[in-house]
Amino acid sequence: MGAFKPLLPFGDATVVEACIENLRGAGIDEIVVVLGHRAGELRERLARLPSVRFAFNEEAESEMGVSIARGVEKISEEAEAVLLSLVDQPAVPPAEIRKLLDERRRTGARLVVPEWEGRGGHPVLVGLEFRRSLLKLDPQKGLRELFDAHRGEVLRVPAGSPYVARDMDTWDEYCVLHREIFGTSPPDAVRLRAKD
Repeated sequence: MGAFKPLLPFGDATVVEACIENLRGAGIDEIVVVLGHRAGELRERLARLPSVRFAFNEEAESEMGVSIARGVEKISEEAEAVLLSLVDQPAVPPAEIRKLLDERRRTGARLVVPEWEGRGGHPVLVGLEFRRSLLKLDPQKGLRELFDAHRGEVLRVPAGSPYVARDMDTWDEYCVLHREIFGTSPPDAVRLRAKD
């Protein structure tokens, strides 16, 4: 992308703050942010937010499975499930997140995935009966291996928003998303300010 995604402006906040607010809006009260690259900047930016804790992935260039394990290590023992949310999906509405939680409560499903037009998305909800598996994900296969091994248990929940299946991997995708959500382009100067 040429910029540090978590700290890009997203409306009146940053991308990572928007993600956290969406989780909070869905009623998530325990939020663990996994830090890696530029951890100090992120910790400083988010330190003022209540109920946000941090995990640290020392292998910033590692596959996502390592970050998942670091985050799961910080989740309280009382938690029944973990919602794995990506920082490059800041437009997932709280209502879509609540829908996943409600479907887990209603059905008891241990693996819950939002789906938009046949395509799986995020966040995904994983029952913490799988805690041990989440701590030892294959670095190359990641979550896919867990979901494939328990394919018959995966509950796919039709989403009412395309943003569960849209991330922003390029500058253009970021600009398009910002325009769709806020009706304006992000400031061009951010490309220089947030240079990675």
